[in-house]
Amino acid sequence: QVQLVESGGGLVQAGGSLRLSCAASRRTFSVYAMGWFRQAPGKERQFVAGIRWSGGSTNYTDSVKGRFTVSRDNAKNTMYLQMNTLKPEDTAVYYCAASRGWPITDPVYWGQGTQVTVSS
Repeated sequence: QVQLVESGGGLVQAGGSLRLSCAASRRTFSVYAMGWFRQAPGKERQFVAGIRWSGGSTNYTDSVKGRFTVSRDNAKNTMYLQMNTLKPEDTAVYYCAASRGWPITDPVYWGQGTQVTVSS
């Protein structure tokens, strides 16, 4: 069992930045590919960004490319999402997830989510 805990969400003005963190409970964190998903009110949960076990491969949904950066520190069992130039349409609950496969299509573990609100 892997427990994931997100932090770093909050309220920010458009154009601002936030950094989300996802802390994992197990030392075997490094064997999982990790990802960020988000769900806006009334919408389905969507993939945002993913990073492979070693951190050498990443991928992003088109709407965040060039603005968001995913990274991980396996020594700290933590994944990050640096979000720059935020837009109101980035407002959502952000979830981190762990996957045994790459690319991430069917995560096996989920965090509880952290709210990100971008005001215009």
